[in-house]
Amino acid sequence: MEFFWVLFNYIGLERTTTESTVRSVSDIHLAYMPYSHSIVSGLLLGFLAWIVTAKGLGRPVLGVALAAGVISHLLLDLLTHAPDIAIAPGIPEPKFGLGLYSVAPLAAFFVETLYGIFCWWIYKGGPGLLIVIVFFNLTDLPLLSAAVPGPETFLAGRPMLVVTVIALQIAVTLWLVGIFSRKRPHPGVGVAGSD
Repeated sequence: MEFFWVLFNYIGLERTTTESTVRSVSDIHLAYMPYSHSIVSGLLLGFLAWIVTAKGLGRPVLGVALAAGVISHLLLDLLTHAPDIAIAPGIPEPKFGLGLYSVAPLAAFFVETLYGIFCWWIYKGGPGLLIVIVFFNLTDLPLLSAAVPGPETFLAGRPMLVVTVIALQIAVTLWLVGIFSRKRPHPGVGVAGSD
């Protein structure tokens, strides 16, 4: 969903705006995003991730994991976003979102961090992956709370900079998760004569 959100903002299909002063994520508005972040789009994208991976590539477990990742992203967005998530493209109202980013940013931080730790636990990840998950959640604190100073003031009036920062965060996070989520063989496994 985030990949499409970045792409659609860059090509002008979706739109992000900011207040004249940005103190937290509540001053950044996802003004129009029915294609990347509607409920139907999220469910459809989850289904497509599953069908392509499970049926097309013959990797059913990975297909379920990817579909669960997309759908859980949608569910987290419904908890954290302001009411800016449409039912489907072409159906502008009503919009959904509990707004934790605005009304309880620290609760949003804990929900997202605990979700990341839960995924790490399910995956049986190593300590490096846990550090990456916690670190990147901590880097979001300045954007979540005006009480935590950070570089968010530079985002005011620069919605495409917001999109670019998020695109870079996605790329770096995925790269580090990819590095730290690789299963390392145990010593002696697969080595001739180690039985």
